[in-house]
Amino acid sequence: MIKNINRKEVVFIVVLLIAITIITILPTGFHRQEYLFTEGVRAKVISVNNMGIHSSGIFKLGDQSALIEIETGSRRGERIQANNMLTGTLSSDKIFRPGDKAWVLIGFDEDNNINFANMIDHYRIDKEILLISCFAVVIIMFSGYTGIRTLLSFAFALLSIWKILIPAMLKGYNPLIAALIVGNILTVVTLLLVAGFSKKAYAAIISAVTCSFATCVLAIIFGNLFNIHGAVMEGAESLLYAGFMKLDLTSIFQAGIYLASSGAILDLAIDISSALEEIINNNPNVTKAGLIKSGLNIGKSVVGSQTTTLLFAYMGSYITVMMVYVAQGTPIMNILNSKVIASEILHTFVGCLGLVLVSPLTSLISGLIFEKEKR
Repeated sequence: MIKNINRKEVVFIVVLLIAITIITILPTGFHRQEYLFTEGVRAKVISVNNMGIHSSGIFKLGDQSALIEIETGSRRGERIQANNMLTGTLSSDKIFRPGDKAWVLIGFDEDNNINFANMIDHYRIDKEILLISCFAVVIIMFSGYTGIRTLLSFAFALLSIWKILIPAMLKGYNPLIAALIVGNILTVVTLLLVAGFSKKAYAAIISAVTCSFATCVLAIIFGNLFNIHGAVMEGAESLLYAGFMKLDLTSIFQAGIYLASSGAILDLAIDISSALEEIINNNPNVTKAGLIKSGLNIGKSVVGSQTTTLLFAYMGSYITVMMVYVAQGTPIMNILNSKVIASEILHTFVGCLGLVLVSPLTSLISGLIFEKEKR
C-alpha cells in the first residue's frame, strides 16, 4: 500500500504535519492566570471525611475533606488536606473515595507554603489517552495507511476548531464567515487525506463545499423564521457573564448548525463519488447519463440512512429533555413550540436538507468529471 503513495500525497502530508505543529503551539490569545501562585497536580485520595456533607433529597451540600498524596508537580510525594465543595448540582458535584485519582489545584503563600488545595474533579486524562489509543490502534489495523491519514485529519480538525475557530469567534469575527472558512478548509483537507488527489476527491470537494454554503444560507433563513435566540445553546449565557457581551449568540448558533452538518455532508459526498468511481472502473462503457442515474439511485438509499443518523445524534443529546416533557404529560403542541425542541428540529432538518442536496449534486459532478477522464 505504501508503494501506491504518490508524490503529491507525500508533500501534502508533510505540509499538513507542519501545519498541525504550528497550530498546536499557536496561542489562542485567551490564556489567563486566574490565581497567582497556584499549580494543578494529580493526587491520590488516601482517606476522606464526609462529616461536613449533608443531604437535601437527592442532592448533597457542604464540604468533603480528604487526605491526598500529591503525585505530580513540585510537591510530589507530600500529603496534605484538600477540600471538595458541593453545591447541590448533580452535573458538577463529585464525591471522592479512598483510592480515587483527583485533579487538584494547590495554592502557595509568599513563603511557598501550601495554603489551600481544592479538588477540581476526578483525574481522567489517563483513561482518555487509553480510549484514544485504542481508537488509533483499531483504525490503523483496519484501514492501514488510510487509517493514519484519518487520524491526521482528526487531529487537524480538532486543533483548527479549538485554536482557530473558537478564538476567532471570541474575538468578534463574524461567526458564520469564520465557520464557513474553517469548515470548508477541513472539508478539503479531510477529503484529500481520505481519497487522495483523485477524481472522486475533487468531485466530493466541489459538491460538499457548494452544499455547505447552501446549508449555511438555510440555517440563517430558518433560524430567523423560527425566532430562536442563540442563548438556547448550553453555556451561551455564561459567555456573556464572562465579559463577552458583544458576541452575536444567534449567529454562533446558526454557524453551529452548519458545522454540525458539514461532516455528514462530506461523508455522503465521498460515499457517492467513490461508488461511481468503482462503477466506471468496472464498466468503462457506462454513459454519462447512466453514471449520473446510478449516483442518484445510490444517493436515495444512503440519504435515508444518513438523515436518520442525524436524527438519532440530535435526539440522543436531548433525550433527558424529552423525558421531562413526557413525564410531565406536556401537550405535543407545547413540546414542538418550545425553544429547546424547536432548535433541535432546526438542527436536524437543515442538516437533512444539506444531505438531500449533496446527493444529486455529487452524482452530476462525478458524471461530468469521470466522463471527461474517460474521453
